[in-house]
Amino acid sequence: MSQIKLIQSGEKLSFGQQLKLAVSLSWPAMMAQLSSIMMQYIDASMVGRLGADDSAAVGLVSTSLWLFWGICSAVTMGFSVQVAHRVGAADYSSARKILRQGITACLIFSVVIAAIGVAISGFLPGWLGGTPTVCPKASVYFLVFVAALPLLTMNYLAGGMLRCVGNMKVPGALNVMMCVLDVIFNFFLIFPSHHLNLWGVGLTLPGAGLGVLGAALGTVLAEVITAGAMMYYLCVREKDICLKGHPGSFRPEHQVISRAVKVSAPMTLEHAVICGAQIAITAIVAPLGIMAIAANAFAVTAESLCYMPGYGIADAATTLVGQSHGAGRQDLAKRFGYITTGLGMVTMGIMGVLMWFFAPAVMSLMSPVQEICSLGVESLRIEAWAEPMFAASIVAYGAMIGVGDTMIPAAMNFGSIWLVRLPLAAILAPKMGLAGVWTAMCIELTFRGLIFLYRLIRGKWLKHT
Repeated sequence: MSQIKLIQSGEKLSFGQQLKLAVSLSWPAMMAQLSSIMMQYIDASMVGRLGADDSAAVGLVSTSLWLFWGICSAVTMGFSVQVAHRVGAADYSSARKILRQGITACLIFSVVIAAIGVAISGFLPGWLGGTPTVCPKASVYFLVFVAALPLLTMNYLAGGMLRCVGNMKVPGALNVMMCVLDVIFNFFLIFPSHHLNLWGVGLTLPGAGLGVLGAALGTVLAEVITAGAMMYYLCVREKDICLKGHPGSFRPEHQVISRAVKVSAPMTLEHAVICGAQIAITAIVAPLGIMAIAANAFAVTAESLCYMPGYGIADAATTLVGQSHGAGRQDLAKRFGYITTGLGMVTMGIMGVLMWFFAPAVMSLMSPVQEICSLGVESLRIEAWAEPMFAASIVAYGAMIGVGDTMIPAAMNFGSIWLVRLPLAAILAPKMGLAGVWTAMCIELTFRGLIFLYRLIRGKWLKHT
């Protein structure tokens, strides 16, 4: 019996069955997240070979890109959570109706956000304190990504919808494909033509030599192709909620949109203010010099190898808790919240230990510049201590999203990063350099994990309607 049928049936599930469901959904989701991280590693590593200025250009606007991506991703969640509830209640007709309206609403929203990004792309690097040698490259890198935002949003929407009906394998496989495409496109777009001599045979590999622009174009091309494949599978092949053969209106309706806004608005606002804080952190790091900017960007990318498995488990938590809530099984939703959060803490704790030991090797893959590597290793080893509690905040939040509880968790994230991390970073950076910024981050993530565990255990999030 499939996992959704087990939940819908109302039969009692043993702890072993619940754990098996959590792991079976978490594993493909973790692989999908890890493939996304591998793309960032690939981009960072390839751009890192071009020099410190190019690395700093990418690092300068990376948090701003996360802001734009995250806002659009949060908007799609308002529709995905509703689909999970309808699937849990075996109401597939309503799930399709929500999907159609989600496509229209998310496209309109993402076009508006993309237009804003394009309008500020020429000014943003200067606002963030970039140098004259860095700003032009950073502007172009940012422009390419935000211009493609509507298509990337369809990737987020399709992946979220598939995960919320319990299909983790297709998004995982397509994200692996995206990673492979990214390698191929980046290789030919970033670097100039290469001449190789293989066993005495001369071979010329073509290359566009576009540098930072090539990195942006390569990644966007890979993501656009994947978005097309993801939407095709969702709308044509996914049995439970496919739109083929089920005609209906794509016009948004007040009831569906208002529910989506109720879920997405706190998440969108939260992501905006958190990314705003991350941008402020970038501004705190910028006076420390180009080496610190590059090291900070590479360390953030490297550290994502630790926390992205947590986001994969959080996706599984949202699906399992959401379907249990839709099926009217609050006791099961609570247990899935506990199980997935514990699984996330163990997984990210192990990843933190591995990162502490392998930080030098990881940073050497990102950049050949010794000063950048040394700063990055020091930062990663500070952050490794916070990974288990960071996992608690990520996965518990995912469980709360499953029942549509986003307002209070969003406020918790906002308060933690603005009231703890930013003041500490501003105090410690002048005294400790980049290590001070990462020490502030470690303290804040530990605090955030504790308050999310407290809310999870109290159980009030389950009473959200």
